[in-house]
Amino acid sequence: MRITIYAGSARGNRPVYEESARHFAREAVAGGHEIIYGGGSVGLMGAVADAALAAGGRVTGVIPRSLADAELLHPGLTSTHIVDSMHERKQLMAELGECFVALPGGVGTIEEVLEVWAWLVLGHHTKPVALMNVDGYWDRLIRLTQRMFASGFMRPEESESLLAVENAKELFNALLLWTPPPARWQPAAGLPASAALRRES
Repeated sequence: MRITIYAGSARGNRPVYEESARHFAREAVAGGHEIIYGGGSVGLMGAVADAALAAGGRVTGVIPRSLADAELLHPGLTSTHIVDSMHERKQLMAELGECFVALPGGVGTIEEVLEVWAWLVLGHHTKPVALMNVDGYWDRLIRLTQRMFASGFMRPEESESLLAVENAKELFNALLLWTPPPARWQPAAGLPASAALRRES
């Protein structure tokens, strides 16, 4: 399986973040999985790539030209895609991956994982999306998704479709039971999609 990993371009201020990133990468490689990530050699991104490569794994990087210098393009990857924009980066990482996992990170990591989760809810793909909740890092985001459901903005199966795990073992066990939620907008029989949406509203 190809796992797309979103992670910070910084290492964070607690050793557990990098330790968990490296451990996840090693466990993924041990399970025969390939890593897709943002292509940099810095921060948790770099830690993931270094650990996976050291374990003999395949690692594919996807990075915009404008960030190749800023994020210090990793020189030792199995393959590298240099693209023209962040949009192309996210699109290609989504296409290449068969599962999406967010490690701790900043605003870019949040934006990336929420986008692919939104695509899942809308039915644009049926791939698992997970938060690696290292030391409770994603607790507040998880509570926000619960608030969305409680406030009537998400269906139960949608709010439960964002997996929250603490380590690689939990993730791979969860994937064994994975089923995607029904797409939010589905055309009624015999109606074009636009007519079905009008009828829902």
